[in-house]
Amino acid sequence: MPGATQPRPGAAGVHAAADLPFDKKHLDDLLEAANIDILLVTSKHNIQYMLGGYRFFFFDQFDAIGITRYLPIIIYPKGRPDRAVYVGNAMEDSEAENGRFWCPTVETRSWGTMDATDLAIDHIRRIMLPNARIGVEFSFFPADAMDALRSGLSDCQIVDSHLPLERLRAVKTPDELALIREASDRVVEAMLTTFAHCCPGITKRDVTARLRQEELNRGLNFDYCLITAGSGPNRAPSDQVINSGDIISLDSGGRYGGYIGDLCRMGIAGRPDAELDDLLGWVEAVQQAARTPIRSGMLGKEIFAAVKDVLSSSPHSANTHFVAHGVGVIGHEAPRLSDRGPVTYPAYDANLPLQAGMVLSIETTLMHPRRGFIKLEDTVAVTETGWNAFGDKGRGWNCGDPPMMSPGPDQQQ
Repeated sequence: MPGATQPRPGAAGVHAAADLPFDKKHLDDLLEAANIDILLVTSKHNIQYMLGGYRFFFFDQFDAIGITRYLPIIIYPKGRPDRAVYVGNAMEDSEAENGRFWCPTVETRSWGTMDATDLAIDHIRRIMLPNARIGVEFSFFPADAMDALRSGLSDCQIVDSHLPLERLRAVKTPDELALIREASDRVVEAMLTTFAHCCPGITKRDVTARLRQEELNRGLNFDYCLITAGSGPNRAPSDQVINSGDIISLDSGGRYGGYIGDLCRMGIAGRPDAELDDLLGWVEAVQQAARTPIRSGMLGKEIFAAVKDVLSSSPHSANTHFVAHGVGVIGHEAPRLSDRGPVTYPAYDANLPLQAGMVLSIETTLMHPRRGFIKLEDTVAVTETGWNAFGDKGRGWNCGDPPMMSPGPDQQQ
């Protein structure tokens, strides 16, 4: 009944590791290394990961309700999934009845941050060790909830759990790779269809709306579209009119099954001239150079070393920016390869070997002073012997007016 503590059907007893949607041993080892006794998971992306793809549909697009917000919590005692608890919203009682949660105990009595935290404190008090270290996602735990947690568990130490949760997601399973491939393929297909309808007289806002619809038509959750047109660097959708011969970049993220397809392709309202062919060819050369060393066992920083000579030998290098980062459930996740990108974080993986199953976003941007913004962004999965590229078509100039899309089969090594 609503407002009750509910056992998941068939969940009584100790869970076998094979029944969990994540690698239990890997998580326990990560928690041991971080000296964390009890893990509290509260971010949507980590809730999704720990629950095998689950997102509560009512709060999928927003968190606020009344004077507070939705705060799901997974309580995971290290090594004891049989004592795990899911604290959800009162409306999630129907999801519990549908068997959506592996956690043996499911609480569906909360409407906001404080009642969810109070429920979590009650359960932690029942299972905690003396002076336990509790891992909390600092960036995804509201201030009022943190105050309540510290007060209610004053004899415990509260520490950040970002690193073990990030490392847990770093290597993708075959099922996850399939979702990322599907997301990437569908985003690029949506882009190519959109480019084919680009013609003089439409606006950047028109193009963005078309891309949104094309992604939705392909079963994607549309996240964003960064769009440039003509010779300017402005990447926001606007009422700027596209003129004949304008180049257009579409950099879009769309999610499929909770995983992101994040790619960039180029189009033109007309036909490219020789200079534009050369400029996009230069960007493509940097992208291909970055792929060359990728394989399991290589150090993360070797990707940047591979493009160094290509960049330094070109007159376009001063106007070119290269970056590579991990991608999966969120943009810019492990492996973290550099601390010099537009999204700043420590380069944790620069001197660590890449592992098969890691997924990289590789992007090269040329901001030409006369011709404009030219960019390719690709998604590449690390394999034991090389890499697989997802959504790897439409890499040339995709032309509209009249429609003509550049071909190109998926590349695989």
